[in-house]
Amino acid sequence: MTQPLAPRPAGVVTAIRGSVVDVRFDGPLPPIYSILRTGAEPRIVIEVLAQRDAHHVRGIALTPTQGLTRGLAVEDTGGPLKAPVGKSILSRMFDVFGNTIDGGPPLTDVEWRSVHRAPPSLAQRATTSEVFETGIKVIDVLMPLERGGKAGLFGGAGVGKTVLLTEMIHNMVGQHEGVSIFCGIGERCREGGELHHDMKAAGVLDSMLMMFGQMNEPPGARFRVGHAALTMAEYFRDDQHRDVLLLIDNIFRFIQAGMEVSGLLGQIPSRLGYQPTMGTELSGLEERIANTDAGAITSIQAVYVPADDFTDPAAVHTFSHLSASIVLSRKRASEGLYPAIDPLQSISKMATPGIVGARHYALAQEIRRTLAQYADLKDIIAMLGLEQLSPDDRKVVGRARRLERFLTQPFFTTEAFTGLKGKLVSLADALDGCEAILRDDFETVAESALYMIGSIAEAKAVPRAKDPEATGREAAHAP
Repeated sequence: MTQPLAPRPAGVVTAIRGSVVDVRFDGPLPPIYSILRTGAEPRIVIEVLAQRDAHHVRGIALTPTQGLTRGLAVEDTGGPLKAPVGKSILSRMFDVFGNTIDGGPPLTDVEWRSVHRAPPSLAQRATTSEVFETGIKVIDVLMPLERGGKAGLFGGAGVGKTVLLTEMIHNMVGQHEGVSIFCGIGERCREGGELHHDMKAAGVLDSMLMMFGQMNEPPGARFRVGHAALTMAEYFRDDQHRDVLLLIDNIFRFIQAGMEVSGLLGQIPSRLGYQPTMGTELSGLEERIANTDAGAITSIQAVYVPADDFTDPAAVHTFSHLSASIVLSRKRASEGLYPAIDPLQSISKMATPGIVGARHYALAQEIRRTLAQYADLKDIIAMLGLEQLSPDDRKVVGRARRLERFLTQPFFTTEAFTGLKGKLVSLADALDGCEAILRDDFETVAESALYMIGSIAEAKAVPRAKDPEATGREAAHAP
């Protein structure tokens, strides 16, 4: 499907430098962000980014420029890049131009809206902070997400990032009756195909949609994918009054695409080669993700940190917009503790007594304190053994190991691989379970009884160990 074209004054290509194209118009110049089309059919799409003089504009090609030559006629479409919105876009996969790329039937009954939209004004925004429950114990207890907020998901390959995103989509659709939108910026074809297959197998495709700007596409296309996905998200929030879960993978690729576009246009780079307008460009995208009176767009964004340097300008600018940071640990994944979230490195601005309540806050702090003490004792246990610890330290180790296992959880989206039925755990059940473990109510229960369960009540059906020392010896020899 292509966007409708309106007859406008024609221009002529005067210069081509990679993805940068200069066009001459003898009549009025097209405004900034206007879409131009040229080439055969016409397939080559150019977005105007600068008006050089009274007759020339400079744009960035959103498609490959093979076959483009000087002197070719250019058609002004009369408007900016647009994205389709409507109920029929659900369960479909799109590219940056709104074309379906899933091999399905053409779209019907859709409206085309500009991808360049202003963020909601302060008067429209909701001023209350509300927790967004995911049904995942470790997230809801230690790093609660904000409804209408933005969470960063830090993780490499193989630690369960896609599985975690898939589970959040499943829980959002099943429990919150909302819409999930996956936006792949700089995604690989393999990852997009696998995600589509997993979503279809999980049965959640009917309440979600996907948009991809793959890594092989020009930087101009990757730079606009996030804006197009946000336009679709705003339709469901403002017109349908539904909550939206927007997953972006990877927000660093958006910054990287902007850096490529800036370099192609000849702008002088700032620190470490980034574009001088990086802060403005990122804010223009992030500030549209907001909680309003009509609904909320809650975003979970994968964030790549270059060379693990958290002082990198891309990471610093991204951090300023996030309300929660979730760090995935390869070490925890290797121990089989899924989801492999590191509770000591992950933080949330929502974890305050005024928002989550005094009991929740106190429990979260006690859990972190217990896990931190266990981390400090691991070296001593490795060298001398658990028996050399004081009785109080042994109790701390027992609580920490039980907490680690209780905070694991079987996912609905991995039932086919694990054979374990997925569990959705309410915040109240998760807090009750953590509190019972910290009170030593499960001191005589084997650690394995707490592994991959939902609420703490499921552990009571498992036979208890004969004596507490047996549990201590089990902990000493466990990996």
